[in-house]
Amino acid sequence: MPLASLRRATRESVSGLPREFWWLWTSTLVNRLGAFVATFMALYLTLDRGYSASYAGLVASLHGLGGVISSLGAGVMTDRLGRRPTLLVAQASTALSVALLGFMRDPVAIAAVAFLVGMASNASRPAVQAMMADIVRPEDRVRAFSLNYWAINLGFAISTMAAGFIAEVSYLAGFLIEAGMTMVCAIVVFLKLPESKPVAAAKAAEAEVGLGTVLRDRRFMSVVGLSFLVALIFQQGSVGLPVAMGEAGFTSADYGLAVAVNGILIVALQIPVTRFIEHRDPGRLLIISSVLAGYGFGLTAFAGSVGVFALTVCVWTLAEIVNAPTQTSLVVRLSPVHGRGRYQGMYTMSWSVAGLVAPLMSGFVIDRFGAEWLWGLCAVVGTVAGLGYGALMRRLPDDTGTEVAPATESPAGTGAEAEMGAA
Repeated sequence: MPLASLRRATRESVSGLPREFWWLWTSTLVNRLGAFVATFMALYLTLDRGYSASYAGLVASLHGLGGVISSLGAGVMTDRLGRRPTLLVAQASTALSVALLGFMRDPVAIAAVAFLVGMASNASRPAVQAMMADIVRPEDRVRAFSLNYWAINLGFAISTMAAGFIAEVSYLAGFLIEAGMTMVCAIVVFLKLPESKPVAAAKAAEAEVGLGTVLRDRRFMSVVGLSFLVALIFQQGSVGLPVAMGEAGFTSADYGLAVAVNGILIVALQIPVTRFIEHRDPGRLLIISSVLAGYGFGLTAFAGSVGVFALTVCVWTLAEIVNAPTQTSLVVRLSPVHGRGRYQGMYTMSWSVAGLVAPLMSGFVIDRFGAEWLWGLCAVVGTVAGLGYGALMRRLPDDTGTEVAPATESPAGTGAEAEMGAA
């Protein structure tokens, strides 16, 4: 029966993962459920505070710049101090800075605190990903990262809807509620999550992995570069697409209707699609998802109605569902156990930098050449990324269930995963 099959599929999707993973997953969900400020920040600055759109853009850029800077710093903290302390510092700092931002009135102070919020909120990502890699078996990682990505999108979808209602009552309430829910995440980490940093691996690696080691790892940095290209494409869903639809005469409501398909499909399909791809060749998945993302946005050049725009969103959303857990799992495979924080920090930075570059790229291309050229460029970038993954993955073992030691890792690094220190 379909209902019985659905129950069995759900049970198989969530079974076998350790209790610590689910506490980390819960922390992620609560954090995203309270992510109100990012949704209404531009409206708050322009409508409530009366600042210009240019100033709102500057604040958004400073927020993104803070994320770029903190990615590497948080990666170093994750390896040196541990996953748990880094998470606690990041989430507590985010809660305090978000609450402070709600009380700022001077434009310089708002911009400065927004920069701090960007640093603090982005600092938890390397620690979360490193901890997840520590506590989940290699063969379950794609599924675990997929479930975490599903929680991110479910929480964000709900918070986006709630943000509008909260903003109608009080913008300050939104700041304080987000701060409170982020502090709840810090409490969950403090009470329920032990340190997962592999102690045996850390002792074996007397020569500590530094940022220079990461930069010299050409194979991994190739992944970072390809990730940046893919991120540039996906960013167009929030920066290039609304501008292009506006210039074509569509309203903000039309854009909201079309892009809402993205969140709905991720929540509905992330888990079943992951079951289908979980044990398939990651090289093919990354090639297909990169090309699908590029040409999904490329098809936007032919969209003339909200329905067709929504269909193009379906195409690149499917690419996103496949790419996100596969890419994150590949980063873990290429990272030495004792350097996961730094490697995850570098990977996170590729998305943060893409978040800064994408608005500039889309604005320049649309103003100079037209939106059709932007969508054609997305197709080209997706093709280049697909070819890059094809060349890269030929040098990796076919067995995706075993750990892969990069050139920078000592032989002792891969055997120590089972021995984790508990703080």
